[in-house]
This record gives sequence, structure tokens and C-alpha cells, in this order.
Amino acid sequence: MTFAKFLGAASALTLATVANAQDADLLVFDYSGFEEPVYHQPYVDMHGASPTFAFFGDEDEAFQKIRAGFQADVSHICAGSVTKWEESGIIEPWDTSKLTAYDDLDRNLTGAQVGDGEGDVFFIPTDFGSTAIAYNPDEVPAEDVASLNVFKNPAYAGRMTLPDNVDDAYALAYLATGVTDWSEATDEQFEAASNWLREVHPNLRTYWTDPGELAQLLASGEILISWAWNETYPAMVDEGRPIAFQREATEGSSLWLCGYVNLADAPGDEDKAYDYLNAFLSEASVVPLLDAGYGSANATALTAQVSEEDLVASGLGQIDVPVLAQLPMSNERREQQNETFELIKAGF
Repeated sequence: MTFAKFLGAASALTLATVANAQDADLLVFDYSGFEEPVYHQPYVDMHGASPTFAFFGDEDEAFQKIRAGFQADVSHICAGSVTKWEESGIIEPWDTSKLTAYDDLDRNLTGAQVGDGEGDVFFIPTDFGSTAIAYNPDEVPAEDVASLNVFKNPAYAGRMTLPDNVDDAYALAYLATGVTDWSEATDEQFEAASNWLREVHPNLRTYWTDPGELAQLLASGEILISWAWNETYPAMVDEGRPIAFQREATEGSSLWLCGYVNLADAPGDEDKAYDYLNAFLSEASVVPLLDAGYGSANATALTAQVSEEDLVASGLGQIDVPVLAQLPMSNERREQQNETFELIKAGF
């Protein structure tokens, strides 16, 4: 994906969309939608207002804006980007002693680079979801989606879609080619995953860009099979649309993990940054997050408030197949994947 080059701080400030000012002492740089007070109600209760929010379209756009001079205090990114942000010097470590739920974080989600008690912690996981096969069960037999290689099935050519998201696409391709830990992927395994995506590309009708678009494609019948985020599943069930979510394909499925980073040289109130993170990870945020399709990384609070039945209904239940967690990877590999994915989408 090609992103605009920003010429300076003034340009970046102009292009960043800022929500109506709330608490001016804390600016959160985030995806649109996460500004809802219900996700951080304890912060509102403590300070009388939500933080101020500024929004980005994706993490590469956010990265470029910050590098160009845009100033915020904390930013919401997903784990795959952490290494790039850390190596660039635009983030600084968190003081985990100030995070009330730190010991309650789900270590199955965080991985060795987050919360292992060794070294600096640059990324605090807050929310997670799954990526698996969403399909129309009225037209696609369950046995056809028993393997991720359904995306190679010529019977569904032109009726399938993948996300226009390099992390999710490569999570699928690695799983399909036998890799469950992308942080350890060799050059040969990367090439095998890339070749798998090249083979699948001609079968696709499109690459979807957001869950609303995907839901429309599935609801219209234009698409029968998709590699999809879990939030699409309960949303379409609620609408009475034909939808099933296959997380237990033979090769497995994926979990994505997002959280917050502490921006270096932040202009706001550092203590309020910790208040915000503590609010997001609080018990009060668990059910609102799940209602939106997100699991809370606070394992203790999640287990106490949410049944396994509710997790299954949201596409987040326990499964008994390999799971590729989208944890941090080397910046070199991430750039390699970005470049190759763009070539594949262009037909190369």
C-alpha cells in the first residue's frame, strides 16, 4: 500500500482527524470507534471527561504521521507493528508497576516479547479477536471448509475474498503451509506462504477492506467464502443472515492482538496515560468490548464476566487446532511481507 509522504508537523497536524476536544491533558491516537466512553468509563468517572482522540486509517498511516511530527500521548496498534515502532524510537517503555491489571493479562496472548518479566515492555495488549473462514452454509458444505485450501478450490473461483490486510493474509498463508509461529518463519517458509497467496489470488473476487463491506458481500451472495474477522459472524447472525464461522480447519486459524504503546516525548499528562490504560483493561470494559466483537486481554476479568457460550457466539471460544498468534515479528520480515503482498494483489 502506498502512503502519502508528509512534509512536516503542520501537514501532519492538518491531516490527523481530531475528535471534539475532551480532556486536553491526554491525546489518544486510535482507530475510529474506540473513542466510545463505554470502553474507558472508569477514566471518565475519574477525570470527568474522555481523553481527546485523533484517528488514523491504519497503523502505517499513523506511523508516518508521528514520524512527520504529529504529537499524541498513546497510540493503539497491533502486535505485528510493535518492532517497527520500537526500532524507530517513537515509543518508550511502559512502567508496568502502574498498570493495575498487568498480572491479569492473558499470557497465551502476549507471547514471550510481552510481559515475560525480562527487559522493557513497549506494548500492553488490550484487545484481541480471531480470523478464520466465514462462509454461507446454505451454499457451502461444511466439509468444503474443513481445510484452508478451500481458497484454492476452483468450484468457488470468483466467490471468495481475503482481507486487504497483510497480517491477516500472511497469517492464513503461513497456516496453510504448515507454519504456526511467524516470528520463527524461515526465508523458505516465507516464500512458500507467498506462493500460496499467488496461487489463491486468481480465485478471489476482491480483497475486502472493512467488516461492513465484507458483510454486504456475504449478505448479497456475491461472496460465499471469506477469511474474516470474528466480528462479522455475530453481526450477521443478529441480522438473520446465513453465516457460519469455521475456526477449526485442519491447519488452524489465527488470533490477532492489539494494544497501546507509549509515545516518546508525549506532550500530555503521563499519569493520565496510565489511568486510560487501566480503564481500558478494567472489568467495566469487558462486556462492552465483547459486544463490539473484541475480547479483553484481561484474562481474569474476561473469565469472571463472560461464559464460554458467549465467547463461542462471538467467535472467540476455545478451539483444538493450531493457532497462529499475530505477535511481533522482525521489521525486516514485516517490510518484506508488505512489499510482496502488494505485488501479489497486482498480479505478480
